[in-house]
Amino acid sequence: MAAFSGTVLPFPGQQPLQTAFARDELQRILDLYGRMVAAGQWRDYAMDFTREAAMFDAFRRAAERPQTRVEKRPSLRNKQGMWTLYGEHGQVLKRGHELAGILAPVERRLVKAVDA
Repeated sequence: MAAFSGTVLPFPGQQPLQTAFARDELQRILDLYGRMVAAGQWRDYAMDFTREAAMFDAFRRAAERPQTRVEKRPSLRNKQGMWTLYGEHGQVLKRGHELAGILAPVERRLVKAVDA
């Protein structure tokens, strides 16, 4: 009897229908979200999964545009990095190959909010 590895494999010869966050990636993002909610910075979030990208949007208020967007776009893995952090007005704040580096500016803002 083979041990279950917990890894979802795509059907051979088929492209996946959507891009998604891995469990550890989503855990890291949601951990940051929880700390930002506790600090009073964020109140809501949304996730969107398309064939090209997986997106996590964090909102200060549900009726506004997202304050922060974290995007995973695997097609850029070998170029500028598959992770991108966007600001409230759609500006690219940071790009990279590692999720931790992309979340660092938001985590620094959290430290300032707690100290203030």
